[in-house]
Amino acid sequence: MILIRNADVIVTMDGTRREIFGGSVLIADGVIKAIGEVDAPGAEVIDATGCVVTPGLVNTHHHLYQSLTRAVPGGQDALLFGWLKTLYPIWARFGPEEMFVSTQLGLSELALTGCTLTSDHLYLYPNGSRLDDTIAAAAEVGLRFHPTRGAMSIGESAGGLPPDALVEDERAILEDCIRVVDAHHDAREGAMVRVGIAPCSPFSVSRDLMRDAAVLARDKGVMLHTHLAENDEDVAYSQAQFGCRPGQYAESLGWTGEDVWHAHCVKLNGAEIDLFARTRTSVAHCPCSNCRLGSGIAPVRAMRDAGVSVGLGVDGSASNDAASVIGEARQAMLLQRVANGADSMAAREALEIATLGGAQVLGRRDVGAIAPGMRADIAIWDMSGVEAAGAWDPVAALILCGPSRVRHLLVEGRQIVRDGRMVTVDQEAVAERARELALGLVD
Repeated sequence: MILIRNADVIVTMDGTRREIFGGSVLIADGVIKAIGEVDAPGAEVIDATGCVVTPGLVNTHHHLYQSLTRAVPGGQDALLFGWLKTLYPIWARFGPEEMFVSTQLGLSELALTGCTLTSDHLYLYPNGSRLDDTIAAAAEVGLRFHPTRGAMSIGESAGGLPPDALVEDERAILEDCIRVVDAHHDAREGAMVRVGIAPCSPFSVSRDLMRDAAVLARDKGVMLHTHLAENDEDVAYSQAQFGCRPGQYAESLGWTGEDVWHAHCVKLNGAEIDLFARTRTSVAHCPCSNCRLGSGIAPVRAMRDAGVSVGLGVDGSASNDAASVIGEARQAMLLQRVANGADSMAAREALEIATLGGAQVLGRRDVGAIAPGMRADIAIWDMSGVEAAGAWDPVAALILCGPSRVRHLLVEGRQIVRDGRMVTVDQEAVAERARELALGLVD
């Protein structure tokens, strides 16, 4: 058993959004057993004096392989399509080790900044790479992992955006989707790995593959994910190629429903927001990446007011270039205030989107809150440093001023970060190997 004791505040995100002052959390067998005034003689104690305790943060959209291509010249100041054309030839040189190490690096960065559950969208498989490479890396790091088997099938010669060398045969794509779901997907409560199916985007796969992927996902009982309505170029492409807006295109191919979440959705209009609300289709909001690529401000306030489930995504490290869900929460709040006024999103709502909201987007009802019976995915934030000094409201301070890193992080009751350092992997060794591989790509 583990007892997290003497927390300044426990932010439960339970049904009543309770905040418990001076409380404790008891964990056994990976599950939260009790919160509040709890004692457990003989339990391993984690002292949370001076700390805010929250549910682990949830990242609903990432491309972990991009951790080796941060701040690439030529892509730093480009819009989405130009940025992709700069990076595609570099990514074509990846192999299994690049996939493995970039995943370890990205997951370690997420863990150190409070994330316990992340999805990943891997849509290219050069030089023998497989989704299995990322799943193996996640098993070592210890985060709860939702990898998605992405794909691109329309290359430049057929009018698509990616180079022909990075696209795959559509029959082979579907066969490998079946393979990875059968090999790795775990539908049980408390699952550490759940696999999704995720054609990259409407401008890199065919109409048939989008439709077939939806049919396959529902046959297998897994979730669907893709990019949608990311910027003006994206919308213009949809209207030119398909004669409709992105939301209409998604609906026509079976890409709406509670088992679907779309990344970005910066340019959804009112009718599309209503469609998502009516069909219970979810959105991964990526505010920092949207800013970096000049895509715009997603209508998150309108989405949430309409009843659309919204989570946060750090997006790939080639377009962010950091990977901090707590940073995304602050950015999301600030952008909604820029667009809609200073009272349009409170710090606590941003924190809710980063925790419970993300869990709901990924179809998880067993994480995202601190309550008896929930899995023990917990972030412990030390508020005694300079970042939060002088703060009157420690919960709001977590979003408004920091800290940006956790003191401790637990996933399924297992400590992944202790005293601000990774426990499960050697973070310096991972970073050094990542630097070596990145230099190889530069050369």
